Amino acid sequence: MCGITGLFDTREQRTPERERLHRMNESQHHRGPDEGELYIEPGLGLGHRRLSVIDIATGQQPIFNDDRSVALVFNGEIYNYQELMAELRGHGHTFRTKSDSETIVRAWEQWGEDCVFKLRGMFAFALHDRRRGSLFMARDRLGVKPMHYALLNDGWLLFGSELKSVLAHRGMDRTLEPQAIEEYFSLGYVAEPRTIFKAARKLEPGHRVLWKRGEALPTPQPYWDVRFTLDNPISFEDAQAELHERLKEAVKLRLKAEVPLGAFLSGGVDSSAVVAVMAELQGSEAVNTCSMGFDDPRFNEVEFAQMVAERYRTNHRVQTVASDDFELIDRLAQLYDEPYADSSAIPTYRVSELARKHVTVALSGDGGDESFGGYRRYRLHLMEEKLRAALPYGLRKPLFGALGKVYPKLDWAPRFLRGKTTFQALARHSVEAYFDTVSLLRAPMREQLFSSRLKSELAGYNALEVFRRHAAHAGTEDPLALIQYLDTKTYLVGDINTKVDRASMAHSLEVREPLMDHPLVEWLATLPSHYKIRGSEGKVLLKKALEPMLPHDVLYRPKMGFAVPLARWFRGPLKERVREAVLGEHLAETGWFERRYLEHLLDAHGNGSRDYSAPLWSLMMFESFVRQQLHGQIVHC
Repeated sequence: MCGITGLFDTREQRTPERERLHRMNESQHHRGPDEGELYIEPGLGLGHRRLSVIDIATGQQPIFNDDRSVALVFNGEIYNYQELMAELRGHGHTFRTKSDSETIVRAWEQWGEDCVFKLRGMFAFALHDRRRGSLFMARDRLGVKPMHYALLNDGWLLFGSELKSVLAHRGMDRTLEPQAIEEYFSLGYVAEPRTIFKAARKLEPGHRVLWKRGEALPTPQPYWDVRFTLDNPISFEDAQAELHERLKEAVKLRLKAEVPLGAFLSGGVDSSAVVAVMAELQGSEAVNTCSMGFDDPRFNEVEFAQMVAERYRTNHRVQTVASDDFELIDRLAQLYDEPYADSSAIPTYRVSELARKHVTVALSGDGGDESFGGYRRYRLHLMEEKLRAALPYGLRKPLFGALGKVYPKLDWAPRFLRGKTTFQALARHSVEAYFDTVSLLRAPMREQLFSSRLKSELAGYNALEVFRRHAAHAGTEDPLALIQYLDTKTYLVGDINTKVDRASMAHSLEVREPLMDHPLVEWLATLPSHYKIRGSEGKVLLKKALEPMLPHDVLYRPKMGFAVPLARWFRGPLKERVREAVLGEHLAETGWFERRYLEHLLDAHGNGSRDYSAPLWSLMMFESFVRQQLHGQIVHC
C-alpha cells in the first residue's frame, strides 16, 4: 500500500522540476512512511511513498522492466499475483522480485492495456512506456483505491492517489466546480468523475485511460461493470454452501502479508463474517481484532463485537470514544481534500488509529450492504415500488404529488405517520425516488439554500443526473438490483471507499476488502433478489450461511451503523461553533448561500422543532474546506 504521484508531458519531452515532484510526493508521506522514491526522465516524473507489506526487501518503486523502458508506480494489492507470476513465466517472463507490482509490469509487456483483466485486487496505477511515448492509468473495479488527475494548460498531466498531491503543484487551477457543489449538498460527497475543482478529475472505478504524447487527449474507458442478471438457477441451500466457499477464497487471498495483520470487528454482520472466516482459515493462530466503543449506548455495538471475539478467542482490543469526540472536525477537511459530509469518518479515523497500534493490515466488512442487500432503505424502496407498480405514472404523479403538497411534514411523529415524504416518493419515477431517499439535502432544501448566483452558475444542473447516467447502464429493471447497482457506482465509491481509504491511510494502515472481491460481487449479482431481501429481513442468504458460525443476536439484531450524535452536538457543545461556521465570513464570502435559510436551519434545529443535523454538518464541513484548503479564497467560475 502506498501513495503515488507524477507528471507526464503530453506535448513534448520537457524535464519536470525535481523540487515540484518532491513536494507532490511528500504531500502523501502518511500513505507510505517506510520509503520514498522519485524518478525523472525527459517528459516524465514519478513519485512513490511506500508502506511495506509484501516483498519488503525488494518491492521498491518505481519498478521497471529489464531495459527500463517501462516504469510503474502502483498503489494497492494484487491478490492473485503469485498465480499471475506462474502464468507469465509460462510466457517466458522472468522476475527479479517477489512483488505484486512487478507482476503488473510483466502483464503490460504481455497483454498491453488488457492487463487489467488479469488483475484481482484493489489498485490504482500509472505505467509509463517510453517506446510508445505513453502513460497508462487504471483503477480497480470497485474503486477501493483512488486516482486523481489534472491536465494543465501547458500540457503537463498531473496525477496522484490523493487530490492533495495534485494540489501541491502550484500550477493547478483552483477554480471551484459549481456542479460539484450541487453534488456535495445532494449526496454528501462529490461523485466520480468530478472533483470540487474544475481542473481535476477522478478516474472512475473499472476505468482505464492511455495518454499518448503528441496525440489527441483521450477519454477514460470502462473495462468492467457488474451485471445483475439474476438468472442463477442455484437453490437457496446450495447458494449458502457456495457463498461460504467464496467467502473463504476472498478472505484467504487477503491474508498474504509480511507484516502483522488483523480485522475490524464492529459487531455487525459483515465484519463478524470476515472475522469468523479468518478464524476458520487461521486455525490455532488467533485473529487480531479491534472495536470502537462509544459512551452513548445508542451508538455502542461493543457487546456484539465481544460475542464474536469470545467465540473465536481473538486478540481483541476495544477503545471507547467519548460521545463528545469532535476535535477531528478540522482534521477531516485536511484528510479528504474536498468537502465530505459523512460524520462516521470520525469513528472510522479512531478505529484505524487503534488498529495501527497493533497491525499494519486490517480486513474490513465494507461492501457487504451493497451486494447482500443490507440497507434498511432497500426494504423501504421495495415497498414503495410495489405501490408504484400498482398505478400508472400518469395517475400516480398528480394523485400522490397533490397529497405530498398538502400533507404536513411530521418529523417528530412516529414513522408510520410521516406520510409527506412517502407521498412525494410515490409520485416519482424509481430512480428519482431513490435519489431523493439518499439525498442529504433534498431538492426543495437546496432550492432554498442556494443563492441566485449559485443557481445561475449551475444553469439547471441537478445531481440527479449522476443517478440517471448510471441507471442508463444498469441493464436491469429489477427494483432491488437497480438500486444496488446505483449504490455500487455512487455511495460505495464516493462515500464508503473514500472514507475508509483516507481515514486508514492517515495512520499508514492498509485496509483490505474481501466482500468487494470482484468475482464474489459478480456471482452475487447473478442470484435472484429474494435471496437477498425477504419481507422485512435483509441479507437473507448471508445470514443463513453464517448461522452455524455466528450468534443469533449478532445476525438478527437491528442494524445500528457507525454514527455520531450530531443532533445533540449541535444543540449542546457545538451549538456556538456550528453557528459561527454557518453564519461566518467564509461561507458568506462565497456568495452561494441564502443567509436567511442558514439562520432557519440553525434556529429550527436549536429549538428542537426539526432535526437539521445532517445539513448543518455538511455546511460545517464545507466551511472547514473553504477556510483550510482554500485559505478563504474562493475562485469562481
